[in-house]
Amino acid sequence: MPVTILIGAQWGDEGKGRVVDWFAQQSQVVARYAGGDNAGHTVTIADNTFKLHIIPSGILHEQVTCILGQGVVLNPKRFLSEVADLHARGIDIAPQRLMISDRAHLITPGHMALDAASESALGDDAIGTTKRGIGPAYTDKVRRRGLQAGLMHTPEDLGEAIQRHIQEVNETLVNQYGAAPLDADKIAAEYAEYAQQLAPYITNIAPALLKALRQGQRVLCEGAQGTLLDVDMGHYPFVTSSSPSVGGALTGIGFGPTWVDRVVGVTKAFSTRVGSGPMPTELNDAIGDRLRGTGANPWDEYGTTTGRPRRCGWLDGVVLRYAAEVNGFTELILTKLDILSGFETLNIAVAYELDGQRVDYLPARVSDMERATPIYKTFTGWTDDITHVRTWEALPSAARQYVEFIEDMIGIPVTMMSVGPERSQMIVR
Repeated sequence: MPVTILIGAQWGDEGKGRVVDWFAQQSQVVARYAGGDNAGHTVTIADNTFKLHIIPSGILHEQVTCILGQGVVLNPKRFLSEVADLHARGIDIAPQRLMISDRAHLITPGHMALDAASESALGDDAIGTTKRGIGPAYTDKVRRRGLQAGLMHTPEDLGEAIQRHIQEVNETLVNQYGAAPLDADKIAAEYAEYAQQLAPYITNIAPALLKALRQGQRVLCEGAQGTLLDVDMGHYPFVTSSSPSVGGALTGIGFGPTWVDRVVGVTKAFSTRVGSGPMPTELNDAIGDRLRGTGANPWDEYGTTTGRPRRCGWLDGVVLRYAAEVNGFTELILTKLDILSGFETLNIAVAYELDGQRVDYLPARVSDMERATPIYKTFTGWTDDITHVRTWEALPSAARQYVEFIEDMIGIPVTMMSVGPERSQMIVR
């Protein structure tokens, strides 16, 4: 069973990119199964920092073949820009190393215009999307009006499909939002140029994927966002438009569950969230500011894609238990443990108080989550700088107790911990 599925256990931004980079060292295939370029994965190698948005983080390893599955939505312009940037930095991005499923769906300027118009119209009730057209692209996919990447092999069909799509978008922009229409001819011509560059990457991924699985090659499945942003299992409507949880990997790439032997959850040592929606442990005070950082470092809590400051708070154990249970985590990886150094005390939410009652489970309704008050267990902190620690035994005892409590709380082992942004700053137990 050669498949590892890597999943965010919070609201995204857990540090999955650098974990994918770590696991990719022992993998032959790294496949992205959901989301679009609204994701941001940061990998630091010595003095080089790579910020990837749509291309899997495994591309930084020469032996790895990367796949963008049918669960992904693709902005051709941003994809080609990312390819050019990586190529300029000496990374091989040949089509033999990077395959795009012909069933993946395309993002257009029409989708981005609809995204921006919708968020503007919602005003104070805006969801907080990245306005990159992700939601509208998935909407078109589900209502069977989407544009599959395979169209780029037939330029005439692509041009006609883009024309129809933009005409329909313009009706909504003008009549519903009072916005200016888009130039369908210009966009069709633009996408015809993209098709010439993208066509070599676009293929039916099933034969290559199944061949790799039958040969026992290690396939690493990389998601975007996190479990609490899953369109089905998050707090709707403050979710993304895809399934970043375990089920999304199976359908977003295309294989059965019997191939899977590891389901790895990734969580920060505290909680962060970008965008709107309930977050019971959020700290709007000096502690929250300290967790966030100033933005001077690339690993501070500011969005890789948008640059937006992330909402920060103590680790939410209720959220973590939920993510572990619904995904069936076999192990957990803890990132940014080093950020907690220097706090006199630390807190983990072990339950909520809701309408005078203690609840140990995650409420499904947004209104309940908004009223939930965390019930914390308090821990003694540590003052040591742990960024140079490389073994479990060398961690301060208070740090080990913090991690061990997390293990006991969710019932699965914490197998790795990051103590800094670089590849080498990882403790493996």
